[in-house]
Formats: sequence, C-alpha cells, structure tokens
Amino acid sequence: MQPLQFTCKKLPIPLLGFAVLLLISLASSCTEQEKNSLLQFLAGLLQDAGLAKLWQEGKDCCEWEGIVCSGNRTVIEVSLEHRGLEGSITHLLSNRTDSSVLQYFGLGNCSKLRVLKAGYNYLSGTLPDELFNATSLEHLSFPRNGLQGMLDGTHIFKLSNLAILDLGENKFSGMISDSIDQLKRLQELHLDYNNMSGELPSTLSNCTNLITLDLKCNNFSGELHKVGFSNFPNLKTLDLLLNDFSGTIPESIYPCRNLIALRLSGNKFHGQLSKGLGNLKSLSFLSLGNSFSNITNTLQIRSSKNLTTLLLGMNFMNETMPDNARIDGFENLRVLDMYGSLLSGEIPLWISELANLEMLSLQGNRLSGSIPAWINTLEYLFYLDISNNNLTGEIPTTLMAMPMLTSEKTVAHLDKRVFDLPVYHSPSLELRVPIALPKALYLSRNKFTGVIPPEIGQLEALISLNISFNNLTGPIPRSICNLTNLEQLDLSNNNLRGEIPAALENLHFLSDFDISNNDMEGPIPTGGQFFTFPNSSFAGNPRMCGPGLNHHCTSVEVGPPTGSRGLCGSNIVFPVSFNGTIQILRLGKPCFSNVSWIEE
Repeated sequence: MQPLQFTCKKLPIPLLGFAVLLLISLASSCTEQEKNSLLQFLAGLLQDAGLAKLWQEGKDCCEWEGIVCSGNRTVIEVSLEHRGLEGSITHLLSNRTDSSVLQYFGLGNCSKLRVLKAGYNYLSGTLPDELFNATSLEHLSFPRNGLQGMLDGTHIFKLSNLAILDLGENKFSGMISDSIDQLKRLQELHLDYNNMSGELPSTLSNCTNLITLDLKCNNFSGELHKVGFSNFPNLKTLDLLLNDFSGTIPESIYPCRNLIALRLSGNKFHGQLSKGLGNLKSLSFLSLGNSFSNITNTLQIRSSKNLTTLLLGMNFMNETMPDNARIDGFENLRVLDMYGSLLSGEIPLWISELANLEMLSLQGNRLSGSIPAWINTLEYLFYLDISNNNLTGEIPTTLMAMPMLTSEKTVAHLDKRVFDLPVYHSPSLELRVPIALPKALYLSRNKFTGVIPPEIGQLEALISLNISFNNLTGPIPRSICNLTNLEQLDLSNNNLRGEIPAALENLHFLSDFDISNNDMEGPIPTGGQFFTFPNSSFAGNPRMCGPGLNHHCTSVEVGPPTGSRGLCGSNIVFPVSFNGTIQILRLGKPCFSNVSWIEE
C-alpha cells in the first residue's frame, strides 16, 4: 500500500463532451434573432446530443431546456453542462463567419457576457483573441482540456473584471505576466497542472482580493519573497505542490490569518519553520514535504486549534523523533503523516494525546522499539502504517483491540468532513475524505518476532492487512477467517509454518493474497477466492503442494482428518485426493457453497 503522497498525473477526463455555461444579458427580449443564434450555435458543434431537436420543438427560447430568462424575457443564462456536446473552441469562436453566430458568440457585441465555463472537455488550440473583447467577463473557466499557448499580458489581462480565472489541467506554458496586476478584482487563480515556469511576478501582490491561489504541478521556480502575501488578507488556499520553488518560507505568509489550506510540498524549500506559523489561527490543512529541519522546533510551535490534517513527510531527514515534545494545538488533528524522513527513536508518547486521530503514517523511517501498548487508546484510529522501520518485539494483543477495527458499526463515529485540499494516495487515486482510505494495518518490513496473535480475528472491520517481511513464526491463525471484509492479506517473507487454513476460503472479498517465502506445507485450498490467486502467491514454500506448483499433492500427503484442520465454527473441512484431483471433504454444517464433490 502506498503512503500518502503527491502526484501530478491528471485524473482521467470523463466522457462528458463539451459543457458550457454562459450568463448573458442582452438588450432585447427573446426574439427570432436570439433563437436563431442559439440554434446556429448548436449547428456548429460536432455533436449536439439531440438538444437542437428539443429546442426546435418550442417556440419561446425562454422555455428551452438549459435556457433561463429574466423577468422581462431577456436571456440571462445558457446552461449546457454535462450534456454530451462536442466541439472545437477554435471552430466555435474564431473560424465561424456566419453573422448570427458572431452576434451570439466572435463577442464584442456581447458586452454583458459575465460567465463562460467550458471545462472537462476535449477542447484544444489556443484561446481566440475575440474572447478577450468580452470585457465584462467575471468568470472564465476552461479546466481539464487540451488548451495551450502563453498567457499574454496584452490579451487575457484586458479582462479587468475577472474574479475567477480557471485554466487548470491544460497545456499552457510560459510565465505569469507582470500584467497580472490589472486583474485587481481577481479572487481565484487556478493554473494547476500546466507547463508554466519562471518566477512569480512581484505585481501579483497587487491582486489584493485573492482568496485562492492554485499553482500546483507546474515548473515555477525561484523564491517567494518577491510576492507580498500579507497583501492578501482574504487568502484561504495556497497550493504550490510539486514545483521548483526554493529558499525559505517568506514571513509575509504568516499574517494571512484567514488561510485554511497551505501546501508547499514537493519543492526545494529549506531551513526552519518560523514561529510565525502559529499565527495562522484558521489553518486546517498543512502539507510541508520539502527539506525543512528541526522537527522538535516545528512540533513546539503552537499550531491552529483548527488543524485537522498535518502532512510532514520527507522533512527533517535523519533527525531524532522527539519523545517528550510539548505539543499544543493538535487536539483536533485527524491525519498525521510523517513518512519517509529516516527519523530515529521510538514511536513517541505524545501521539497518544491526539485523541481524535484517525490516520497515522510513520512508514519509511528508522523507528525502533516495540509497538506501544497505548495504541488502542486512540479510539478513532482506523488507518495505521508503521511499515519500513526497525520496530522489534511481538505484535501486541492490544493492537488487536483497536475500536475502529473491531466493528463496522464504529464507522458512523468517524469525521466525514472533506480534506481542504485533495490528498493523493497513489498516482491515480485522489482522496477528498479521510474515510475513503481502507481500514488498514501495515506492519511490513520491520523486525517483529513471535506469532501472529490469535486475537487478530477480533478486527472484523479490517480491509487490508500487511505483515510481510518480518520474522514471524508459527501457524496462520484460523481466527483470520472471521475477517470477512478483508480484501488484502500479505503474510509473505516470514517464517510461518503449518498449513493454510481451509477456512480462509470463506473470505469472499479477498482479492490480494500472498503467503510466499515462508515454511508453509500441505495443500493449497481450492475453493473460494483461491483459484484466482497466481502461483507467485505461494512460491518459496517447498513443502506446499497444489495445482500450478511443482509439488503435486498425493493422498498420503493430504492425510486423514484430524478434527482440527479448517475449523470454521462447528465445521470441519479438509481436502482429499480423488482420481488425481484435490476435492473437499466436509463434516458438519457446510462452510462453502462451491463444493463439487463429497466423499462418503
């Protein structure tokens, strides 16, 4: 399972076709000229999804689907989102010379055009020059298309009334022009997922109404000190994820008291975080993965009491995890991620004070010692990743009593609020709510010894369990058959012995199973999900037999029933050899519905 991480890979574009929302205020009421303009607009599309036919059935365009008129019968809104319409922006806005279409769209005569949305499509080419004659535009939105070109200051920045500019997830390149300061009313600037570069211009400081600045996943570089962030008293979201920014964090960010979400991860920032961070009293989401230093100082900064998500991974490299740090302002923390920092020390006691914690990731460090007994006092914790460390000792039975994993009913008690910014859990998985993550225990690649506790069967809500690459011994507990919600089970690369409990066939949701490189023996179960698992799931167990393996089972190897193999409640199930084929013998109430033959 991947740690919480970040990626610039775009999510797939939904097959929604061309979606457009126009708010238009025209001087006249809905006349034949307006009607014809709308119909000719649709006629210019490659695919109108039958909308033109619907419109032709009505005489008054104010009654058409997707059309809204004011009280005096003037068209003020054309809303055609998600209707499967397709077309080219160049074809629609530039190449058409028909006078009625130009009057409707080309745009100099549409002086009251305020909102233009055409996102989540397959539009390509550059933004046509005619678009920038609509100087009344307040909202221009073309996200997730294939548009390209440079944001020339003599064009787009003529739209001085813009409050929202969203050109994210396209192919725009070049720098942000110094003319950005002409957009003095700008509240939201979305240029994420493009190929833009260069430093941020100092003139951006003059856009004093900014609420959202989203520049993630570009090639912006340089330091941030040129921008006076203190000029943005209303700033709520600053997302600079995965660029090439460097230097230290400017002090001008810390007076932004309305800032809710701050993401600086994936850049080249360095140095220590200033105590000014404690001034961000509204902060709820903080992501800092860079090359910052002094973890003790960072944790001692009195943080916002609103903080729910703290992502500190890939910082404080090779430092020691503070054990006795005094932490304030973390009482509402729900997500704590400190992965990949090579931190030494033990799992610190102060984590036990995070009473509302739901997700904890400490993977990819050098933590030693044992899993603390207090782990099950975190009554809301449902996701624990402590893999890739140097943890030792036995897996404690207290871990098998985590409240959120012992019953599905406990899910109702989890916080369902969304992340203030999406979190990327893998290159193709975008998370917007914490509970979208599986209920999971990741304990792999440590130095755990002893047996897998039989009490593991108590974790009935568990979906993913990985204890691979440890030094565990003994059998696979038959109580694992109680984990009926389990989808992933990885016990590979240990020293486990005995047979695979046939009762594991009862885990009908199990899609990933790996028991390779142990000392298992006996036949592989053939029912349930087991026929879907590749041979590699069982490799490295020379005494194991079954279809697909080099070692085929015989009736002698199967042996007589012992009364203990494959217990599932009052049932006893075991395989026998019949005409060279492994079959299932069952006694008592059947565990399975897919048994093809029963030996008398």
